[in-house]
Amino acid sequence: MTVTQEGARTYEVRTYGCQMNVHDSERLSGLLEEAGYVPASDGETADVVVFNTCAVRENADNRLYGNLGHLRPAKVRNPRMQIAVGGCLAQKDQGEIVRKAPWVDVVFGTHNIGSLPVLLERARVEGEAQVELKESLETFPSTLPTRRESAYAAWVAISVGCNNTCTFCIVPSLRGKEKDRRPGDVLAEVRTLVEQGVLEVTLLGQNVNTYGVEFGDRLAFGKLLRACGDVEGLERVRFTSPHPAAFTDDVIAAMAETPNVMHQLHMPLQSGSDRVLRAMRRSYRAERYLGIIERVRAAMPDAAISTDIIVGFPGETEEDFQGTLDVVRQSRFANAFTFQYSIRPGTPAATMPDQVPKEVVQERYERLVALQEEISWEENKKQVGRTLDVLVAEGEGRKDDATRRLSGRATDNRLVHFAAGDETPRPGDLVTVEVTYAAPHHLVADGPVRGLRRTRAGDAWEARQGGSGGGPGVMLGMPTIGRPAPAPAPAANGCSLT
Repeated sequence: MTVTQEGARTYEVRTYGCQMNVHDSERLSGLLEEAGYVPASDGETADVVVFNTCAVRENADNRLYGNLGHLRPAKVRNPRMQIAVGGCLAQKDQGEIVRKAPWVDVVFGTHNIGSLPVLLERARVEGEAQVELKESLETFPSTLPTRRESAYAAWVAISVGCNNTCTFCIVPSLRGKEKDRRPGDVLAEVRTLVEQGVLEVTLLGQNVNTYGVEFGDRLAFGKLLRACGDVEGLERVRFTSPHPAAFTDDVIAAMAETPNVMHQLHMPLQSGSDRVLRAMRRSYRAERYLGIIERVRAAMPDAAISTDIIVGFPGETEEDFQGTLDVVRQSRFANAFTFQYSIRPGTPAATMPDQVPKEVVQERYERLVALQEEISWEENKKQVGRTLDVLVAEGEGRKDDATRRLSGRATDNRLVHFAAGDETPRPGDLVTVEVTYAAPHHLVADGPVRGLRRTRAGDAWEARQGGSGGGPGVMLGMPTIGRPAPAPAPAANGCSLT
C-alpha cells in the first residue's frame, strides 16, 4: 500500500464521457478527500482507482475492461488496493462488471455517487465486492464535497437527467428523468465559488434550457441567467447544452442584456434533414433551428455558435446529408463536433433498418469536416486585428512550451495563444491582446500584451501552487473542447448533455 507522510491512502479518478461526468468526478474526489484519502502523485499506482465511465462512446465497455485488465497485476501484487467502477456504464451493466472483472471491489451508479467511501470501506471489511445501484437520484451531486481542478472556472449543475427520448441516446435511461435544483441553491453555490476566487461558471444540465420543468416555471432558465448577472465578482457565465426545441426568446434576451453572460452558444443540431430529425425524435426542424440562429445573431452579432452533428444515422440518404450541409453553410458555426453514427445497444436506433454502410458514413463525414474547417477558418480570420480580453488558462495550449506562448479563452470561448510579455500572467488573470493570425481552431496574438489585470482567480491559482498538491483528481479520457477548466468533448453520437 502506498503511504504518504501522513499515512493516508492515495486515490485516482479516471473520467470518461460528458461534462456531467467531469462534474461528478470532482465530487468523487471531494468525497474521497473528506474521507481521508489524498491524490496519488504522478506516475504512481493509487491505493484506490475509480473509473467514472460513459456508456455513450463507441466500444466504451471494451475500453473499460481493457483498463481493468491492465490494473489486475497491480491488484494481485497489492491485495489492499481497491478498484471502483461508477458512472453510466456501471448503471447500465450493473452486476456484469463484477462477473467479467471479479477483482473489482465496488460498483456504483449515477444516482448514488455519495456512497463511494462507505462502499469502499464495506468492501475492505467484508472482503467481497459491493454493488449498489439506485434507480433514482439519492443526492444532488452539487451538494456533495468537491475537489475542483480549476481555481478560476467551475461547473455548476442546475439539473440532472433528461426527459427526451432521442433514438440514438441511452443517457435518459441511465441518468433518469430531469431533476432541477432550486434557483436559490444554484445561486448560493455560485456565490460561494466566487468567494473562493472563481471568475467563470458554466451552468450544466442535460438540457439546461428546460430548467424549471420540475417546479413549473418555463422561464426559469432565463431568470437564472439574469440572476447570475447580479453576483458581484462573477465575470463570465456560460451554459451547456440547450435543446433547440425548448430554446425561447427570453433566453436570447437574457444573454444579450446580462453583461457577464458570454455571447457564446453551443446548440446541438444533430442533422439538417427534417426526415432524419423526425427519426431521431428530435422535436424541432431545420427551419426552427435556423430561426434560433438568426435571432441570436440579431441580438448578439458577435456571438460564436458551435454545435454537434451526427453523420450516417440509419436511413440517411445523400439528400438528407445535403440538408445537413445546407444548414451548416447557413449557420456559419464557429466550430462543430462531428460524429459518425455507430450502433449503441439499448437504443431504438440500434435496431432500425437501413443502417448506412461504414464507407458511405466515412465519405460523408470527411465532406462535412472539410466544409466546417473552411467555415471555421473564415470566421476566425475575421478576428484578425481585433482586440480581445482573454482569461488565461492552464493546460489549454499543448505546444505552449515549444512556442513560448501562453493560452486562454476569449469571451466568445475561442482559444487564443499569445506571447507572454515581460510580466507573466497567471492562470485566472485577464490579458488584452490583438489577434495577429487565425487558424481553423485557434487564434494567435504575437504582439505585445495590451493590458494585464491580475485577479482574485490568479491569486487563488497561485495559492494552490503552494498547497498540498498531488496528482490531478480528474484525468480526462477525451480531448478538451475549450473551457478554462478541463472538459471533455461531447461523446460520440452527439451526446453533449442534450
